[in-house]
Amino acid sequence: MRGRAILLGTMSAAMLTACAVASAFAVDARVSVDLGEHRIGAPPEDFEFAITGHGQPGQWTVVRDATTTDGVAIEQSSLDPTEHRFPLAIYAPLSPKDFEVSVRFKILKGAMETAGIAARFVDADNYYVVSASALEERVDLFRVVNGKMERIWGTDADVTRYHWHQLGLVAEHDQFTVFLDNAWLFTAQDRTFLADGRIGLWTEEDNVTRFDRLEITPLPWSEAH
Repeated sequence: MRGRAILLGTMSAAMLTACAVASAFAVDARVSVDLGEHRIGAPPEDFEFAITGHGQPGQWTVVRDATTTDGVAIEQSSLDPTEHRFPLAIYAPLSPKDFEVSVRFKILKGAMETAGIAARFVDADNYYVVSASALEERVDLFRVVNGKMERIWGTDADVTRYHWHQLGLVAEHDQFTVFLDNAWLFTAQDRTFLADGRIGLWTEEDNVTRFDRLEITPLPWSEAH
């Protein structure tokens, strides 16, 4: 019995140590995009821009916004109303497989009233996206395959115009957990894209949307490139 107690004690200590290491890793590995260092009126640095569908490219610039943490935000301001047009701003430095990501967004105007986070981005036609819609008052997880959006899961949610919301996603292998304003919404599974990929900002058609406090944390078992 004494030997078993020692073994259990050793296992418990090892588990506590592993949790502490994972927690420390998450804190140390978190990347927060500092918009305060970017030039007003210029495209945000460290981002690459793409578009799913047709129409004009998005217009992504850093703008002043007194309601944000640093007084600035990233804004997509193109008013091109082309249907099934999805402008993206992809954060280039990181490409994790498993991660936590969150961003604040504010929808200002546009027909579709939608904004979101692109994840495991392969190219403009292949990625996941968590979409928050003020028009439909819901949040959905989609896969985009060869440019076609397919809903994986979703739920009703309190998403409104002119209001800052925080959208969050945790991706762990084939499991995706979605949060809105720090509240859990749903967890879904999908195995379409299991490799690493980049993360970015996403919006739809003629929506004018602002984004703030993009934070990305590669998880300990993820390989970031």
